[in-house]
Parts: sequence; C-alpha cells; structure tokens
Amino acid sequence: MKPLKLMSYAEGRWLEPAGALNDIVSASTDELVAQVGQGIRDFAGMLHYARSAGGPALRAMTFHQRAAMLKALAQAIMARKEELYELSYETGATRSDSWIDIEGGAGTLFTYASKGRRELPDDVVLIDGAVEPLSKGGTFVGQHVLTSLQGCAVHINAFNFPVWGMLEKLGPTLLAGVPAIVKPATASAYVAEAAFRIMIDAGVLPDGALQLIVGPTGDLLDHLTGQDVVSFTGSAKTAQTLQRHPVIARESVRFIAERDSLNAAVLGPDATPEQPEFELFVKEVVREMTAKAGQKCTAIRRALVPAALIDAAQAALQERLAKVVVGDPRNEKTRMGALVSTAQRSDVRAQIEKLKREARIVCGDPNRNNGHGAFLEPILLRCDSPAGATAVHEVEAFGPVATLMPYDGIDDAVRLVNRGQGSLVMSLFTYDPHVARTILTGAGAFHGRLLIVDRDCARESTGHGSPLPMLVHGGPGRAGGGEELGGLRGVMHYMQRTALQGSPRMLGTVTHSWIRGGPEERDAPHPFRLKFGEVQPGKTFVSPLRKITLEDIEHFAHFTGDTFYAHMDEDAAAANPFFEGRVAHGYLLLAFAAGLFVDPAPGPVLANYGLDNLRFLKPVNPGDSMRVQLTAKSKIPRKDEYGEVRWAVTLTNQDDEIVATYELLTMNAI
Repeated sequence: MKPLKLMSYAEGRWLEPAGALNDIVSASTDELVAQVGQGIRDFAGMLHYARSAGGPALRAMTFHQRAAMLKALAQAIMARKEELYELSYETGATRSDSWIDIEGGAGTLFTYASKGRRELPDDVVLIDGAVEPLSKGGTFVGQHVLTSLQGCAVHINAFNFPVWGMLEKLGPTLLAGVPAIVKPATASAYVAEAAFRIMIDAGVLPDGALQLIVGPTGDLLDHLTGQDVVSFTGSAKTAQTLQRHPVIARESVRFIAERDSLNAAVLGPDATPEQPEFELFVKEVVREMTAKAGQKCTAIRRALVPAALIDAAQAALQERLAKVVVGDPRNEKTRMGALVSTAQRSDVRAQIEKLKREARIVCGDPNRNNGHGAFLEPILLRCDSPAGATAVHEVEAFGPVATLMPYDGIDDAVRLVNRGQGSLVMSLFTYDPHVARTILTGAGAFHGRLLIVDRDCARESTGHGSPLPMLVHGGPGRAGGGEELGGLRGVMHYMQRTALQGSPRMLGTVTHSWIRGGPEERDAPHPFRLKFGEVQPGKTFVSPLRKITLEDIEHFAHFTGDTFYAHMDEDAAAANPFFEGRVAHGYLLLAFAAGLFVDPAPGPVLANYGLDNLRFLKPVNPGDSMRVQLTAKSKIPRKDEYGEVRWAVTLTNQDDEIVATYELLTMNAI
C-alpha cells in the first residue's frame, strides 16, 4: 500500500509533515507503512487555542452534554472500526489484540458517557460530599465543589495501545470539560492518527477541544501553566525526565504517570495441580505473555508458585506455550503476532540477557530468526533463588517474557512481589480467603489493583491485564504513582476541588441545590402537582401532625410480621439502652410519612425511585405525633420523558424534634 504521510491537527486544521521524513515499517512484513515529519511549529499557539477556544466551549457544556459527545465519538469509532483493524495488523497485533485496543477504547468512552449521564448533574458544577455545618445556628455552612480546570491536558501516549491509550485518557478529560492535546508514540502513530481523524470527522467536538501532535513536541512543555495537566504513559526514564522539567516543577503542573511495572501473578499454596486454580494460573500467565506479544503495561512479568510446585508449574507452562502459534497477525490460526518494531525486539532481547544473569531460559529461543518482521517467541525463564536476585525484580523485558520463581510460605510471597517496588496489578489464584486476606494486607499498598481469581469468578473474570474504566488504573512507586480511570475519580483529576463557605441560601443557589436552612417556598400547589421543569430547589410541603397509637404499632407488627421485641414487649424494650419503652417501627414512620406527603391523584409524579441516606434519630413512642417536611433538593434529567427529583425529607415529633431524615427520589414527567 502507499505509505501514509501522517499529519498533525492544530488550531482547527490539518498540517502536512515538514522537514526530513522518518519511515515507519510494518512490524509483520518490514514494508513501509507511514512517514512522520514535523507538522507543528507554534506550540504556544496550540496551547493558547486550546485554552481560549476549546476550554470555554467545553465548560459551557453541561456534564450531560459532554457525555452525549463522548457517546457520539464512541459510535463513530465503532462505525469505522474495520479501518482501524486493518491498520492495526501492521503493528503486529492480531485481531483479538486489536479488539482490546479499538473496541475496548470505544467501550471506555461508552462507559464514561453512561457514567456522566447517570452519576453527574446536568450542570457544570459538581457537588463533592455532604454539606458541612460551620456554626451553631446553621447560618454558616461549607460545601466542597469541583469545577473544570481552565487549562489544557497534554496526553503523551505509548505505542502498545494507540486507540485505547488515547481514548482512556480522553474520556475523563473531555467529560471534565478540559481540552486535550494528544501526542501518540511514533511507532504506531498511524493507527492513532486514523482514530483521531474519525473523531474529528464525527463533527461533535467544539473547535479547540482536541488537537494532535505527530512528531516532535518542540517547546510545548515550556508553555504550560498551573491550570494544565500532563498525563504520560511510557518508560520510567522518560517520566522522570518530564517530571523534572523546570516549568512543570515551577507551575505545579498536575502530572499523571503510568510507567514501568513488574506485575506479578501468585499461585496460592492451596492451589495444587488437582485444583482448578492451578490451571487458571497457567492459562492466565500464558495469555498475558502472548496477548499483544507481551507489550502491555499490565502484563505478568513474574510468576510466583509454592516451591514444591515449581516443576509442575514449569511443565504446565511449557506445554501450553508450545501450542502458541507465532506469525502473520492476519492469519486466524496465529495466536501471537510481532513486536511493534525490530528496535523494540532488540530492546527485549537486551533485557533478556540481563535476566539470564539470574535466571535460565526454560522455554523459547530469543535469538531464533523468523525471517522478516519483528517476531519473537514467548520466552519463559526460571529463577530458583529469587530472594537473592535483583534483576528479576527490576528489569522489565517489554515483550512476551516472564520469569517463574518459587516462594516459601505466604510471607515470602509477599516479600517477593513487593520487591517489584510498586506495580499496576497483581493477580492471586487461590480458593482460600485467608490467603487472599494475608496477601492483601501484606502487598496491597504496593499495587494499584489486586485480582483474586478462583473457580467461582473465572468464567466471567476480565483477566489480569484488562484495566476497566470503573476501576483505578495506576500504581505506586515504580508504576508511576499516578491514577487514571477509576470511574468519576478519573474525571476529578481534571477538575479543581474548592471549599465554599457561606449561608445556606447563597451556597444552595450557587450549586443549584437546596441546603437545610435555605429559603423554602411553601405556597400551593402541592409539589407533586409540578412537572419536572416546574420543580425548583426549595419547593416545600409541610404536613399536619399525625398521632402514633399503640394500636397502630401492633397492627403494623402483625400485618408485616415484624414483631421485634422493642415494638411488642414493654419490659424488654425498657431494658434496651436506646429506648424507654415500646417504640414505633422505623418503617411504620416511613409508611405514615408517605401517607402524609403523597398527593394520590394522577399527575406529574410517575414513580417512587427509592430513598437514600435514611437515618432514625429519635425514638417515637405510643402517643407521640409526627409530621413531615418534604423539600425539593435537586434534580437531574434522565430521559426525554422524565427526570429525577431528589427531595429532602424530615420527620419531626410534636416537640419539633427531628426523629428521622432521608432523601426521596421520584421520577417526574417532563
């Protein structure tokens, strides 16, 4: 095919590569695939465009609008995914490898689109946590909120996942309302550029929301500010160089790093060859060695087994590795394709030589010549004395390479896995919860994620090497100390948490919510007569008092079957430290509360969706009375036909003492 001349995208236009062009060849055939030059000269202008055009446009959109944008981008990727699959073969990736990258990337956008719609308000300000009372009288309160940073996110991505690596950063960034400049790794930039074009062609991104650098980054970092973010995936050496950049240090630029990681898999002492967990361990180690030809930041590099089982584990791994077919990634029979380049293969071979000083190869030949391309057999090493070794805990061969090693007892296993100095993920294969608890308390602080695999979850497990958008992706120490994904936590990395202080009226108005102590609107009509668009925070209904009788309590007890002694036995209830005698059921109070505030005729309220944060604060005795105050707190649109209204509900007795509080959720017609 004709080689692609890769272009950058800056300030709303595509830029042809300039200067000397560097060739990118196919990892499988050695044929020329693409050429890269320099397309951007004015990096300061690029950042200015992001901040002055992209940022204001994104911040003007609500979380729900940004979520819809992410969904549209994901749909665009999926609609043209076959174009990306075809290009991805040239990186040495098989179809299944590319599925993780392409459809996994789109899936991450879909997940963040869904979370944005379901878990965030249709607003540009995000309330973070509960209101903090700051005064006795309740006129001075505090509230944490999150707002979008007013800078730009610089995303520096690795070669191994040119689509997923780009989209897993963009999902949280764009949902937070921050524009991004994407810098893909050169070796697979032709796949990243193609995916980027698809997103631009979708026509849903505001001008300046997304820009692309193919080629050198020039003086880009010199123009960063304290409102910008740098998110990097790659080697520890490069990460350290970036972190030491004087502007990043001077401006306190937020820096997120995901770098080298000597991830481990541990076979529990209970997992003998007769147990399902033994086979699951062998299968997962081989899968992680061969998926993406081992070029995954989450791949298993160290496989630890009980000393008594190391020969059995080696034999099982050798048997399964012998069945791995290495070759043309387009061939359906191929299990593992090539490394991304011959340069990468040379680097992996050099790292294997370092490992061989402490371990011996028991499967595969790293120097076998497979002809053209950057192919390399899976290489399994064995280190019999890992406690006295260094390289096996420090050297990462970023390819289809893993080292098998024994441990003597759980405490020894913990010490060995922690020798990796921090990793993205560790897997444990055991059916014994005690083993899992011991590993967690001993090694949890050294790992961003701990996967516990047993026979119960194996069928549905997503596996050791699969970061999920709902869970944290990142790790301490050697792994970079950064954090990506993790649901909405990933969004918050691109926002500023600010503590607001003021009156309930002021803070409630600013945050589009009602805060206790703020103004209430008690005039007719009843709140349940209002459509979603008509309900405003502060709309309140206060019921008359209702007396609670002993007959009410006993009827409720027999009708529901809840004859707990505190409701039915005066002497036993009085002996309870919480009560002075028989008390009303908490759920009886809720039922009576509904009877007091519900407007029963058909109207805009379509359904009771549930309740949150229920607390019973003071007992209600026979003869006491109760009333209900229902106040609209906030609302979120859900569908074109209806939206969710959150109501603050307070139950008080005849002395105006609060006996219960909760938040009621209703679905109201638009």
